[in-house]
Order: sequence, then C-alpha cells, then structure tokens
Amino acid sequence: MLYNNLTVNEKGHLAIGGLDAVELAAEYGTPLYVLDEDVIRANCRTYVDAMHEYFGPESAPLFASKALCFKGIYPVVQSEGMCVDVVSPGEIFTAVAAGFPASKMFFHGTNKTDADIEYGVSQGIGYFVVDNLNELEVLNKVASEQEVVQKVLLRLTCGLDPHTLEAINTGKVDSQFGVPIDTGQADEFVRTALSCEYIEVAGFHSHVGSQIFESDSFNRQVEILTEYAAKMKYAYGLTVRILNIGGGFGVRYTEKDPQIDIPARIKEVSEHLKAACEKYGISFEAIYMEPGRSIIADAGTTLYTTGGCKEVKGYRNYVTVDGGMTDNPRYALYKSEYTVLNASKAGEPADYECTIAGRCCESGDRVAEYVSIAKPERGDIIAVLTTGAYNYAMASNYNRIPKPAMIMIKDGKSRLVVKRETYEDLMKNEL
Repeated sequence: MLYNNLTVNEKGHLAIGGLDAVELAAEYGTPLYVLDEDVIRANCRTYVDAMHEYFGPESAPLFASKALCFKGIYPVVQSEGMCVDVVSPGEIFTAVAAGFPASKMFFHGTNKTDADIEYGVSQGIGYFVVDNLNELEVLNKVASEQEVVQKVLLRLTCGLDPHTLEAINTGKVDSQFGVPIDTGQADEFVRTALSCEYIEVAGFHSHVGSQIFESDSFNRQVEILTEYAAKMKYAYGLTVRILNIGGGFGVRYTEKDPQIDIPARIKEVSEHLKAACEKYGISFEAIYMEPGRSIIADAGTTLYTTGGCKEVKGYRNYVTVDGGMTDNPRYALYKSEYTVLNASKAGEPADYECTIAGRCCESGDRVAEYVSIAKPERGDIIAVLTTGAYNYAMASNYNRIPKPAMIMIKDGKSRLVVKRETYEDLMKNEL
C-alpha cells in the first residue's frame, strides 16, 4: 500500500486507519472524504519537531489553510503547536470560529481588497504578508484608522525556478506573487514599508513553489534572502527578525513519487541558512514554513460508488463513479496522477486497466486515466488515495451536484465533521 495506515482486512476490503472503507461508504454514503486524524497529527509533529530542532524554539510551521479549510482542522493543528496561514476573510472567519487565535495567523493574498484588509486588522491578525505597494498603502491607512501598528512580512520573489508544475510555480521573477529582488523593485518596497508609520516590518516572505521533493530550491532561497536581508540592514538599518520560506515538501500520489525524509531536508536547509548567516553577519529570530499539502494530503482518501464499466473495443475501458471533477478538480486542472483501488476487492489482483470517469456532463471529468484496479461491478467502492489537500478545498457544485460529506478517523473510530450538502443547500442563497 502507498501508506502505512492503509491495509487489506480479512474481508478483502480496503481498511483506512483500521476501519473498513466499504462499511464507511455504507454508513455515510458516497462520495465521501475520509481523513485519518492520526496521520495528520503525525505529519504536524514531524514539521514542528524538526523546525524546533534545526531552526530554534521560536520557529514553527504554519498550516496552509488553502489546502483544506473547515472548522474541524484548526483544533487539530493548534493542539500540535502550529500556526496557520490564511488567504481570505473566509478562511480567517472559519479559523476564528473554530477558536484559533488570530494572533497566530499570517494573512496572504495578491489582491486583498480594502474590506479584506479592514477585516484582517479588526480581527487582530498576527502578520499580514504584504504582496505589493498598493496593499502596503491601504494597510497603513487602515491600521492608522484602527489605531494599531500592524506587523508585516514583505513578500519577495527570488527569481528561482524549482522545476515544478507551471501552475504551482510561484518563485520566478515573472510572477503575480510578491515583488522581485532581481529588478530592484524590492528595494523600493522595503523603503516604502519602513516609511509607513503604522507598519512594523518584521521580516520577509518568499515562496518558490509547491510539490517540491528536494531541498535545493529552499537552500538557494535562504541564501538569496539572507544576502538581501544583510543588504537592507546596511542600506536602511532594517533588522529582519523573521524569514518565512513558504510551502512544505511534496507528497506521494503514486508509487513512482519519491519518499521524503522531511527532517533531513529541513536540516539541510538549516545548514545552508546558518552558513549564509555567518557569511553575511546577520541572524534571524524565527524561521517559518507553510506546509499544507504535506500535512493533510496523505491523510485523505475519497470513496466513490461504481456505476459500472463501459468497454470501448479497441480503445479503453471506463469505470464510472458517482463523483468526479466537482469533488476533485485536480485532474481536470493539472492532469494530477492518483493511486486508485477497488476498495471492495482490495485483496484481488489489480489487472483491469481503465479510466475513472466522473458523473458530470463534461468530457474532461476524469479522476484518473489508465490505472489498473481489480475489475469492479456496479456498487463496488472505488478509493482514490492522497486526496486530503485541494479536493474539498476546491470542490464545486458544477452540474448542480451537492458537495460530499467528510469524516475523520481517530483511534479506530469515525465521526462526521462536514455534513453532505442537500439539494435545498444548493438554493439557499437564491431569491
């Protein structure tokens, strides 16, 4: 199995965290998002422990809310010692409603509206990650009106290409995110921020991309940021206390994806950072990372019910399921690969090559193509692995399909954490 929490039980069914996936589907219905809380907590501890050990006790991982935002996730990450990053008032509202302190939130976003900024400041957000000069101007004005001095991290782009998917590559000079160092515009960004009476520049933020398996991009990033922090100290007297180096490491969607020793990768980054600090004669109080996918993705499995098999002679076999791009748009967007199992026949040979097709009236509605599973019958439960991140978070109601329910498993017990949408829910805002 791709992950240790997945097994085949005595019935030949897939078991998730010790619970029978077929029985879970019967109890809660499908499509169904299943999260293993024990896996989430273990992933949190991996980052927290490694960052404390190698970056110091003030350093911490921030859970990237965009990967999976619902009330039930925040008590989990908070109890494991994580802060969170948020990218919208909706994420802030959800986290606050779950009892997460706003002082431990970092507010991102390339185009925060005036209302977004007013809301963030009023909630007592710990740090704004300021993306551009326009935001800086409005934030200074709002902070003055609310009579607070707002702590910020300035988002910079380091000009790095981590050779990841173009849609999730955020570190190049030509990016809608942040202000580039290479063009000289970052100097003006820093200078303007320091002139703002109601802004406290605490540090820099940078993000090079997502689904990165090696530490090379992070190593180069911390060297560039450390050199630039030293330059800004010399030029303007700015003491950069905090570096936020962005997203976490990649996860395994299929067997061909590499397994990562995350603590070893973090240690490598810390060693490059230490060498850079010694070279440029500066130090930082705290280092932050923003893992989302690598906290939540491998904890998630989506269960579907098979409608049947359609065999197009000379071409391919289709297995239709009762979900698809509405609950998981990642294949339609990115051609993202997944591991797929017939949960009802998990102990049988996976020798039926097929394409998993969704229920939408859309030729691009596919969950996976050319995967091999045990041949299903109508009513069999299909499991798609590693769906904790960017599935529920990106779900839609296309074709007027209600969003699935979500359950969490902990210590061999399941509980409902997100109710299944009803048809009435689809019309609740319509007049």
